[in-house]
Amino acid sequence: MAIRLLLILLTGLLLGSPATAGPAPDTVFLEELTWTELRDLVAAGKTTILVPIGGTEQNGPDMALGKHNMRAHLLAETIARTLGNALVAPVIAYVPEGGVSPPTAHMRFPGTITVPDDVFEKTLEYAARSFRLHGFTDIVFLGDHGGYQADEVVVADRLDREWAKTGVRAHAIEAYYRATETDYVQALEARGHDRAEIGTHAGLADTSLTLALAPGLVRLDRLRTGPRRGVEDGVHGDPRGSSAELGRLGVDAVVARAVAAIRKAVERSP
Repeated sequence: MAIRLLLILLTGLLLGSPATAGPAPDTVFLEELTWTELRDLVAAGKTTILVPIGGTEQNGPDMALGKHNMRAHLLAETIARTLGNALVAPVIAYVPEGGVSPPTAHMRFPGTITVPDDVFEKTLEYAARSFRLHGFTDIVFLGDHGGYQADEVVVADRLDREWAKTGVRAHAIEAYYRATETDYVQALEARGHDRAEIGTHAGLADTSLTLALAPGLVRLDRLRTGPRRGVEDGVHGDPRGSSAELGRLGVDAVVARAVAAIRKAVERSP
């Protein structure tokens, strides 16, 4: 009888008590938190969510297909920790990369994955709607690839019109990507590298940035000793002189530009 009474009391306590969370781990990644830890962090003021957007595409014969995904993940972590009130959503890895029939752009190379623009935009939209539901007030799109920057703006503008005067905003932070085309390129030029070497895809800048963040994605020995790659290999630029040291110039540029742009955008939020 006593055991039965004890079981009834324990069951009542378990069912009647609200879910509680202990101290959250030292992480900014939503995927590494429990729902109660996340709830409590949002209640404590972490109301900005960074949505890193990558892409799965060819990056020449000497750099792995997941370059954008890993870079977006790691850069978003640094940006979130610098901001202090932000968390990081899972990376969106399925993005527009060209046509399928006939194959265009990067889709001409094995391993590239594409989705239509409208599917991509819906993915961003409903990620943002999910975060709004759970208490985030600033939803920030950070795109590591140039091809879908306009889609980010379309979605953010659409949501802002719908959410006007609600206190919730969506932000397409183009400065995150633009820093790789401006500040980073200028820093490399100051080191004596020309535009042809710096390149626009899988060249010196692109490869160095990956070496600084995820060196395991670059086949460095093969890159150093192999032939110069060209457009037919999916390479626009000359990556043979790439280094992590040069890549850190890009990391610094992206983080500084993105943090400043996010702070400015959030300050303007209603």
